[in-house]
Amino acid sequence: MQLTKHHGLGNDFLIALADALPADVPAMAQAVCHRTRGVGADGLILGLPGDPAAGTDVTMVLFNADGSRAEMSGNGIRCLAQAFARRGALGHAGRGLELRIGTDAGVRTVQVETTDDPATILARVDMGPVSAGPELESIDYPDGLGFATANVGNPHLVIQVPDAQGVDVALDGAELSKRAGGVNVEFISPHTDGRGIDLRVWERGVGVTEACGTGACAAAQAARNWGLVGPVVEVSMPGGDVVVELGDTAVLVGPAEYIATVDCG
Repeated sequence: MQLTKHHGLGNDFLIALADALPADVPAMAQAVCHRTRGVGADGLILGLPGDPAAGTDVTMVLFNADGSRAEMSGNGIRCLAQAFARRGALGHAGRGLELRIGTDAGVRTVQVETTDDPATILARVDMGPVSAGPELESIDYPDGLGFATANVGNPHLVIQVPDAQGVDVALDGAELSKRAGGVNVEFISPHTDGRGIDLRVWERGVGVTEACGTGACAAAQAARNWGLVGPVVEVSMPGGDVVVELGDTAVLVGPAEYIATVDCG
């Protein structure tokens, strides 16, 4: 099987465009995503044929590095769109390409544009509405200034803190996720200009990652609800920045970069 490796702001994925799911994909994901014994990635994405009835071009099936299946990834879907465009399935390399991608969270529309770097694309993803997440009575976190839950096709817990960069994400994120029933956890603090937020994330099934697309949308909506930002939010993460445009749906704007092609026997 041929895999291509891509990343969205350091959140990296191995992608296989295939006609059907291979046998025992969870074990395959654990093996190829392993950082020292495999190729290494935060997740494995299978790009399967689209569904004519739903009008989709490709179907995204995502497995985290630990072998668990995830509903959606904002960075991963940009990487899949790039892999699909690189294959030339629609007769060009991606300029002005619009894709409808089926996911476990529903259909998402992705607009792909080329950049001056042939290895990098810019994508606008309509992530759907950001809705209420799991109900939690309270979250006991000493430095927390407020918390909210959100659903962007997958569940999130967003916590406002004085300085997101000072949080021990590996320790606190894992503990809070466990207490909240197994969710993605975002720690955020607002920029002084009122136009953006800093975000650090702990992703279920992976751990600490450099960026999270669904987490950026969940965090932007929470920050908007708290009056910290306006409807267009710059989200700064260790891997780089994305823009989230909030309305009836959240639109995520960010890059994806092709890294390499790997042949797995």
